[in-house]
Amino acid sequence: MKGYVVCVYKNIINEEKLKEYAVKARAAVEKFKGKFLIRGGRSTSNEGAKSPRTVVIEFPSYEEVNTFYQSKEYQEAHSILKGYADRQHQTIEGV
Repeated sequence: MKGYVVCVYKNIINEEKLKEYAVKARAAVEKFKGKFLIRGGRSTSNEGAKSPRTVVIEFPSYEEVNTFYQSKEYQEAHSILKGYADRQHQTIEGV
C-alpha cells in the first residue's frame, strides 16, 4: 500500500526559511520516489481554522515514507524549519 505525508501548517513565521527548507526537502522527496499531490495552492476552509499551507506527498509504500522521514537528507531539511513554522506532520498508510 502507498504511504503519504500529510502536513498541515498552523503558522509560518519565516517565509525565507520555508523556501530554504523546501529546496532541501524536495531533493529528499525525489530521492525516495515521492510525488507531490498537494503543495500549497488555493483552498477553502469548510470547518475549523484555515491553514496557511497544506502539503500531501505520495510514496510507493508506507515503509518508504517512513524511511524518507527518518533519512539524513530529510532531517537536514527539517532542522531548517525548527522555530520558524508550527505544523502537524503525519505519515499515513493509504488504502
